[in-house]
Amino acid sequence: MNIPAELKYTKDHEWIKVDGDIITVGITDFAQSELGDIVYVEVETVDETLEAEEVFGTVEAVKTVSDLFLPVSGEIIEFNEALEDDPELVNSDPYGAGWMVKVKVSDVSELDNLISADDYKAIIGA
Repeated sequence: MNIPAELKYTKDHEWIKVDGDIITVGITDFAQSELGDIVYVEVETVDETLEAEEVFGTVEAVKTVSDLFLPVSGEIIEFNEALEDDPELVNSDPYGAGWMVKVKVSDVSELDNLISADDYKAIIGA
């Protein structure tokens, strides 16, 4: 199971790459493997400001549809449009080309609520 140490995580299986007050968000390798083949990613919240834990989109797999939760409060400033034509990037490269959104963080202190790679490994039993 790939869990990069330099990223932050949520108990909802999102990963977060922090770059100042901009974060990139995707789902973890564990989450994509549990979901199976991703067939569609829907994010209709670009240019909207959401609170932490609000749903910012959905990911649809052959087996199920799952909500995507925003890890911190902020404005969705970009959606990875490559996922419209190639949603399986989430399966093949969850931490790279399969990223989902970029967010301008409203309150950077909320980043302290995210969990480390080691803590995430403990949650999933890796």
